[in-house]
Amino acid sequence: MKKFILLIAVITILASCGSKDRGELVGVQGKKWHPEKPYGMQLIPGGAFIMGKADDDLAGVHDAPAKTVTVRAFYMDETEITNSEYRQFVQWVRDSIVRMKLAILADEVGKVPDDGGIGEYAFKDADTANMSVYEKYMFENYTGLGPTGYEGRRINHDVDLVFDTAEYPDEYYTEVMDTMYLPIEESYNGQRTWDVKKFKFQYSYMDIQEAARNRGVKRKDVLLKEEIEVYPDTTVWIRDFAYSYNEPMHNDYFWHDAYSDYPVVGVTWMQAKAFCEWRTINKNSYQKGKKGASMVNRFRLPSEAEWEYAARGGLQAATYPWGGPYTKSDRGCFMANFKPVRGDYAADQALYTVEAKSYEPNDYNLYNMAGNVSEWVNASYDPSSYAYTSTINPSVNDRDNKRKIVRGGSWKDVAYFLQVSSRDYEYADSARSYIGFRTVQDYMGTKVTKNSNKK
Repeated sequence: MKKFILLIAVITILASCGSKDRGELVGVQGKKWHPEKPYGMQLIPGGAFIMGKADDDLAGVHDAPAKTVTVRAFYMDETEITNSEYRQFVQWVRDSIVRMKLAILADEVGKVPDDGGIGEYAFKDADTANMSVYEKYMFENYTGLGPTGYEGRRINHDVDLVFDTAEYPDEYYTEVMDTMYLPIEESYNGQRTWDVKKFKFQYSYMDIQEAARNRGVKRKDVLLKEEIEVYPDTTVWIRDFAYSYNEPMHNDYFWHDAYSDYPVVGVTWMQAKAFCEWRTINKNSYQKGKKGASMVNRFRLPSEAEWEYAARGGLQAATYPWGGPYTKSDRGCFMANFKPVRGDYAADQALYTVEAKSYEPNDYNLYNMAGNVSEWVNASYDPSSYAYTSTINPSVNDRDNKRKIVRGGSWKDVAYFLQVSSRDYEYADSARSYIGFRTVQDYMGTKVTKNSNKK
C-alpha cells in the first residue's frame, strides 16, 4: 500500500513539473491575436446616437420616430462596392464552374496532368504525390453546378484558364468552354457572349436566430443553402426609365473599364448577400495558406442602425452626412450626387452615377453615404419596427418579409431621400439602376467606443 501511495505521489510531482501553469488556474492560452483592418474599410467606433426623424418631419416620424440606440464597433467599406470589385466575384464564380467542368470531363475520359491538355485541369487528387495526409482526407472545392457526384474532390486552381479560342489545348477543353457560351443561334454580329445565367454561386449558412428561438431544433434543420445567379441585371437601365434612351448604360456600364470605379447597380438584395458570403470565403481561403493566420469574421450587409450611425459620421441630429441642413457647400457646390433643381440632373456635375470616391467623405471617412446609389441593408421594412426593436444593436430581418430596406438616396432621388434618417424599401428579388451596397465586418472586442466616459 505504501508503494502504491508513493507511486501516485511521484506521478503527481512529475505531472506538475511538466506543466507550465504550476497547478494554478491560468486559463487556456490561445495564439496571439493581432487585429487587422480589412482592405478598403474604415473602423467605425461603437457608441450611442439618436436614430430616426425629427418631430417636425410629420411624414417621416410615423415610421422612423427618434430613439436613442447603441451599436457596437464595426468595419465598413469606404465606398460602395464598385463594378470592378463585383466583377472579381462574377469572374471567380465563372472560373470555378469552368474548372469544375474541366475536372469532371478529365476524370470521365481518364486524363491526368501528365497527359497535358484537359488533363492539366484534372482534380488535385488525381496525383496524390504532393498532398499532405490531411489533404488526402478532406478536400474543399466550390461548384455552382448543383449535385454532381464529385463533391469533396479538390479542383485545380494552379493552372491558368485559356480564353483565347485559338489557344484551346484540345477538343475536350473546347467542348467544356462551348457549354459556357450562348448558342450560335442566340448570337449576332459574329460575337458569342457568356451565358451569364450559368454563373451561379452556392453557399450555406446557419440561421442562428431560429436556432436560438427553438432550442430543441437539430443543427441540420437550421443549415440553409442558397443558389444565386450572380451577374447583375443590366436591363435595369432600360426598365427603370420608360421612354428614355439609356442603351449605352445597359451595354457598357458593368463590364467596361471606363466604369470600373463606379458603384455596381442592378444587383438584388440576395445577390448582395451572396457577395458578402463570397468575400468571406475568398479571404479565409487566403488565410488558410498563411501559417498561424486566423480566420476572419464574416463580411455582411450592415443593419439599418449601423448604416445610419456610420452615415452620421459622429454628428448628432445632423440632417445629412456632412451636417446640414443644406445640400450645397459655402462655395455653392453640391455635396452629393442626386436630383437637384427640379430635374436638372447635371447641376451636381453628374448625370447618372459618379465614381465611388467622389465628393468629400464624412467624418468616418466614408464616401457617398448620401446620394450616388441607394444601399441595401440587412433589414426588413416594417413601419413600426422602431417601436419594438432593442436599443442595443437593433436589427429586424424577417425572412418572410421580402421588403428590404434601402438607405442613402441615389443619383435619381430628391434631397429628402439623402437624409441620413430617411427610410425606403425595395423587394429582395428586385434590381434597380440606382441601388448598390457596401459591406461591413464585426470588430473583435469592445474597447473602441466613441462616446464612452473616460476618467
